[in-house]
Parts: sequence; C-alpha cells; structure tokens
Amino acid sequence: MNIALFYGSTTCYTEIAAEKIQAELGSDIVSLFNIKDTPLAEMADHEVLILGISTWDYGEIQEDWESHWPEIADIDLEGKIVALYGMGDQIGYTDWFQDALGMLHEQVLAQGGYVIGYWPNEGYDFATSKALTADEQHFVGLALDEDNQYDASEERIKRWCEQITTEIADILSD
Repeated sequence: MNIALFYGSTTCYTEIAAEKIQAELGSDIVSLFNIKDTPLAEMADHEVLILGISTWDYGEIQEDWESHWPEIADIDLEGKIVALYGMGDQIGYTDWFQDALGMLHEQVLAQGGYVIGYWPNEGYDFATSKALTADEQHFVGLALDEDNQYDASEERIKRWCEQITTEIADILSD
C-alpha cells in the first residue's frame, strides 16, 4: 500500500505533523507532497490520500490551499480513500476552530472521496467549528492544536494513525 500525503504549510506546523504521520505509518508507505510545489492533480495517481490543512485567523484556508482551491473541483476522487488532518487554534479562534478542515472535507466529498479517520472532539475547548460531523461528536479528521495542546499532538497522531491503518485495511479487505 502506498499513501500520498498532500499538505500546505505556512509556519511549518502542518509540515511537521505530516512528517510525524509519515514516521508513524512508515516512510516506505507514505510519500509527502507539499502543495506549494506539487499540483493537486497528482492526487489522481494515488488510491489512498491523507490531506493536511490549517485554519488561519477567522476561518481562513491556508494560503497554499487557497491558491489551489479551484483545482479541487477538477480532481476525480471517486473510489479514493481519504483521511484528513487539520491544524488550528481553539483558544485564540474559538469560533473558527478547524474550519478549513471542514471546508476541505466538503470538497473531498463533492469529488467522490471516501473519507475515513473521523476523530472524537473530546478534550478540546472551542465554541464552534465547520469541521464537526452532523452529530457534533467528531471532527471530520484529526484536529491538532500546536498553540494550546502541543503536548497532546504526539499521542493523537499515534492513535489516529492506528485508527486509519485499521480503517484502510478493513476497506481493502472487502
């Protein structure tokens, strides 16, 4: 199995998380692609994707993702397994925590992607988020907060990687 991890990173936190995910799953399994240097169209060449995005200020999409946002509509993700992770600040931007993650989730679903890796929202302190599932018990992907809960990131990444590995294996064995 080969997993392509596409991320955009302004302050390197999303990139560092990508590297930690790659280390957890194995560098022989996960290939990293910074979308600043890689066209999103390359997602079509991979069956399993991990997408990393950060939310800026008042629910803004990270600049590299924003510059490529219109391209998402041209990518056929039908039948592709997609896991998402996001970076955000739940205290400083409590009304917009992980909003970009939620917006990316909507785009992936619109393009036919099969999303895995939904993450419980327990242990977070925020007001609202576009990244919550309909039952408001989970985020649509792994939610990381390096500003306020950096000490929880390692364990969350480890547990999420175990979770998505199981989910991918279950899907591929069917």
